[in-house]
Amino acid sequence: MKNVTIKDVAKAAGVSYSTVSRALSGSPEISVDTRERILQVCKEMNYTANTVARAMVMKSTKLLGLILTGVNNPFMSELAYHIDRQSRARGYNIILCNSSRDLEQEKELFELMIGRQVDGVILVPSGPESYEKLRPYLSRLPTVFVGENLREVPESYVSVDNYRGAYMGVEYLHRLGHRDILYFGRRRGSTTHQLRSEGYAAACQELGLTPQYCNNTFPLTSIKYGYQLAKQLFAQERRFTAIFAATDTNALGVIQAAEESGVRIPEDVSLLGFDNIRYSSLPRINLTTIEQPMKMLASVAVDSLLDKIQSELAGYSHRILSPTLIERSSCREITGSNS
Repeated sequence: MKNVTIKDVAKAAGVSYSTVSRALSGSPEISVDTRERILQVCKEMNYTANTVARAMVMKSTKLLGLILTGVNNPFMSELAYHIDRQSRARGYNIILCNSSRDLEQEKELFELMIGRQVDGVILVPSGPESYEKLRPYLSRLPTVFVGENLREVPESYVSVDNYRGAYMGVEYLHRLGHRDILYFGRRRGSTTHQLRSEGYAAACQELGLTPQYCNNTFPLTSIKYGYQLAKQLFAQERRFTAIFAATDTNALGVIQAAEESGVRIPEDVSLLGFDNIRYSSLPRINLTTIEQPMKMLASVAVDSLLDKIQSELAGYSHRILSPTLIERSSCREITGSNS
């Protein structure tokens, strides 16, 4: 089938090429009746606008790049959903890519975004090293980072207060009577995880508790790895009454391992997560967790990026959002001899 062009539409509608162009761009220079008639002809002819040609004229593609570390991670997929919705509400579409926490792949994807002439990029960096890898390109494309891996650099980013969130979690478990709280899934090479473990340690010190850790020896955080770590943990003597999981995905792995090991949550061990992914509220899970406000994260990230796109003088901004404790049924109060 022959592609329908804007000239074909103009001929069928009995108007000039420029009139069709004005109708498609929403120009006020033509009447409402004329615009509606032209749009109806476009619909009948199955005309699809040449977005590349329009972008050359308008100096904008109305596309945003979104580079995540792993779209198979429940938190990342939910974040992508909210960023897509927030972008569409502002008239932009998303090109979604997955870096798999590979610095070289991350760089290649950023180069791809430049080649596709997106108007800007929202990126969850693979790690603290991402900035040096991407620095030669950042002046060419407005960019906003999500997460605290690049919090010390002069670039825009938005994140939840991971340190404060972990501190809040320990305070909550302490109020329930827990004095032996294990931090589960501490992972090296991530500023986000470092800040969460630091918040946990600071709260323990303030409350007179002895920190206990179960380190994530795997390269990623996932339900699978959380399960494997927890299976090893429950095979040993328990010296804790509560587990504070570094992420909800870790916590879901703990729940699976606990069920297989005959450990009851919360009767035997209380469990607290971090993130509040969608799965956490399912009836058989009901995970108490520290919430990252994902919708707000997405909204602030998109707004910050559009500010940079629309004004070269926008500079950069650092936004740290407050976490919230979401109470469900995976933690219980203990007293006296139970503590």
